[in-house]
Amino acid sequence: MSHYLVITGGVGGAKFALGLSTTLPASDVTFAVNTGDDFEHLGFHISPDIDTLIYTLAGLNDTDRGWGRREESWNFLSTLRTLDEETWFQLGDRDLAIHVYRTSLLTQGKTLSEVTDVIAKKLGINHFLTPMTDQSLRTVVVTADGKLPFQDYFVKYQSKPIVEAIEFSGSELARLSPGVSEALANDDLCGVIICPSNPYLSIDPILSIPGFRSLLSEITVPVIAVSPIIGGKAIKGPTEKIMNEMDLEAGCSSLSVARHYQDILDGIIIDTVDTEQSEDIAALGLEVSVGETLMTSLQIKQDLAQHCLSLIEKINRSIERC
Repeated sequence: MSHYLVITGGVGGAKFALGLSTTLPASDVTFAVNTGDDFEHLGFHISPDIDTLIYTLAGLNDTDRGWGRREESWNFLSTLRTLDEETWFQLGDRDLAIHVYRTSLLTQGKTLSEVTDVIAKKLGINHFLTPMTDQSLRTVVVTADGKLPFQDYFVKYQSKPIVEAIEFSGSELARLSPGVSEALANDDLCGVIICPSNPYLSIDPILSIPGFRSLLSEITVPVIAVSPIIGGKAIKGPTEKIMNEMDLEAGCSSLSVARHYQDILDGIIIDTVDTEQSEDIAALGLEVSVGETLMTSLQIKQDLAQHCLSLIEKINRSIERC
């Protein structure tokens, strides 16, 4: 048997996770999800990346909007407007039910890991989803206009403020969730996959948990990533904007992504349009594989998932594991 730990954020990671979930049996995967985006809003605990992954794997996601649930209604939000309450964060009625349920279970003393597992199973998901941590770890975007909680930066201000740095409030007290720790200790663990998610907003919060980054740098199984950058562009979200504002040496590119993860990676998959970067990335000591990474169909998602498994197998063969 083989097991894989998959580190993921929101939309891009969820697309890849769907391909992997239809490629591998449920027993072979642990999805570790970013919770740096979590926040309290109108009294509810909201976990955007967890919900995006759950809705995607359950076939409930709105593929037209790219977020939230399909066949959504907005009665709750329209009623809030009549009460002059804040409506900048879009809460659909179906989505709201999940937040109410989650908040209720958390109030009863259950951990976020336990609540996530319950919700996933109730929505028919067999694969194991776990938050990165059960502690409060929140992404804070340091901008030219001051420090902003992630959702304020991303949704309220539509990612417009110039980013100077990113901080992770509470990271020093956070611990890996039991699900992540168990995956890392699994004797059948064959590899770790970092999804094509925003490295700075979706993956770095997970890597900020004390000891996790160093653990990945020392682990004896391959750690690989799929670059979220294609031809100098990000498919969705503020990744490109942030990388340009951070004035990276290689700009918004797969090479910059490889450098960002260099200390923990054994290999990386980049898109065919970025083939010319292969030599520079390989010079970092990484195994580079080129393929189609624009996930416009289920088949491409599945092919990319298989590509990751093949790269892990190739690296494992070179070190005679799995």
